[in-house]
Amino acid sequence: MEVQVLYEDNHLIIVNKNNNDLVQGDKTGDIALDRKVKEYLKKKYNKQGEAYLGVVHRIDRPVSGVVLFAKTGKALSRLNKMLQEKKITKTYWAIVKNKPNPDVDFLKHYLVRNPKKNKSFAYETRQENSRLAELSFSCIANSDNYYLLEIQLHTGRHHQIRSQLSKIGSPIKGDLKYGFPRSNKDGGISLHARKIEFIHPVSEKNINVTANTPEEKLWQFFENFARLNQ
Repeated sequence: MEVQVLYEDNHLIIVNKNNNDLVQGDKTGDIALDRKVKEYLKKKYNKQGEAYLGVVHRIDRPVSGVVLFAKTGKALSRLNKMLQEKKITKTYWAIVKNKPNPDVDFLKHYLVRNPKKNKSFAYETRQENSRLAELSFSCIANSDNYYLLEIQLHTGRHHQIRSQLSKIGSPIKGDLKYGFPRSNKDGGISLHARKIEFIHPVSEKNINVTANTPEEKLWQFFENFARLNQ
């Protein structure tokens, strides 16, 4: 149960999730990331019982990147409050084939979730049972056929990035559910939780953690481009 740890201290652990890993267990019975992290902690610290681990937030199964967990109850309660107060900044990268116009924009939609289809639908006006969804993005790189968007989430809704980008005609590469015509070979989608930044809930130091993209040719092209243009 290999876990790629990006940051760890007495209160927190931040890991880089592979796409197709669940963050928390569900009815599929597949081994989830939280279980893998618990096993990692148990082995590292030679714990007799199960290690404590609090799930602070989730990212969709086909998405890769940064996931934050709490190692103490104190940290979990404080991080949950920080999340509600929008004091945790999350940055995503998405690869799309259709370049948005304009290539820097703020998106505001109203999302309606359909649990049966496990899908959210974006509308430009308020709908019954809808929830406000806001994000901003900029196009920061391109290859011959694709564009890399950097996205700042301002709200945290079900399938928000996937639904909003699809609504403006730029579905994420590999995301069949939201209108991309072909799946990716690995079964994931080209959406990556790139960075997380916040003030540590106990030590009060600034935490700024970046997750490397998957080891796939197109992702590596954009990763190298970003390094060269820092």
